[in-house]
Amino acid sequence: MADSSAARRTGLLKHRGLERGQGLWILPCQSVHTFFMKFAIDLVYLDRRKRVRKVRHSVPAWRISGCLTAHSVLELPGGTAIATRTEPGDQLAVEKLP
Repeated sequence: MADSSAARRTGLLKHRGLERGQGLWILPCQSVHTFFMKFAIDLVYLDRRKRVRKVRHSVPAWRISGCLTAHSVLELPGGTAIATRTEPGDQLAVEKLP
């Protein structure tokens, strides 16, 4: 989870990739860039109720994406949103692990 200014600025820039099941939840966040990224990511924009507002698939490096109605964004390995059939209108549940 990237919920501080420093964590949001760094994001996934220091990573070489994400494994299946990994991701980064950035909040608050309405837009992201993939400048200097080393791999493509899926972007799932969520509102305050964690309802999916927008999905972008396999966004490559050197792109900007945003969603003005979003409160946060999930950055996931490219292909995750298609594999999980995630689409606008879906309701996500977030559970804390012990």
